[in-house]
Amino acid sequence: METVGTAVGALPRPGLRERKKQRTRDALVRAALELIATRGYEGTTVDDIAAAVDVSQRTFFRYFASKEEVAFFVPRLAESHVVQAVRDRPPDEAPLEVLRRAVLDSWDGINEAVEQLVPLELHMRVYRVIESTPALLAAHLRRAAELEEELARIVAEREGLDVDADPRPRILVAAFGGVIRVAERRWSAGDDFSASAMRDLMTTCLDHVGPALAGNWRTDRAPNRHDET
Repeated sequence: METVGTAVGALPRPGLRERKKQRTRDALVRAALELIATRGYEGTTVDDIAAAVDVSQRTFFRYFASKEEVAFFVPRLAESHVVQAVRDRPPDEAPLEVLRRAVLDSWDGINEAVEQLVPLELHMRVYRVIESTPALLAAHLRRAAELEEELARIVAEREGLDVDADPRPRILVAAFGGVIRVAERRWSAGDDFSASAMRDLMTTCLDHVGPALAGNWRTDRAPNRHDET
């Protein structure tokens, strides 16, 4: 007979020590993002973050290897959701649709996961700091390249392809990553910095992939000599 309140297959609740460690880690993330959003990345130090949580610098380094790592903790969380969403898409779905639906359909779930750590508005403010800080943008683009390789290998596995012999998975993911970067740039240059605005821009950009790659962009082409009879 089951113990009352215990679901079959449920994960055991973390012990007290693990819960305390998680609370400290989450507090460090929140403090770091609040400071970075307010003072900027260069104006925030590890000592500042540790002091805001009332822990030592040594404690900070038990959880994070650097200031950069804590700054990207929430974006990495969001990326992990997208990667899992790609893995979970129906096996007969076309590769481009897999990537599109993985991003758009997991959007609300990603936001919920983010809000368990920090306010969504704070996350978006730090996203703007990343876009405007050369050191952070370089790290962001470096990780984007790593993420593209991971996704290309997942797509190749789904399609039964050798990613090193068939270039299509990497080409597809590179094109998809470029679309995401266009959306990010347009969002950071706009006036609406909400998560919903980011999602709308991503949807719009993704909707343009097919026409942009295969369509004729000039709707009022003047006839050239080959068109003349």
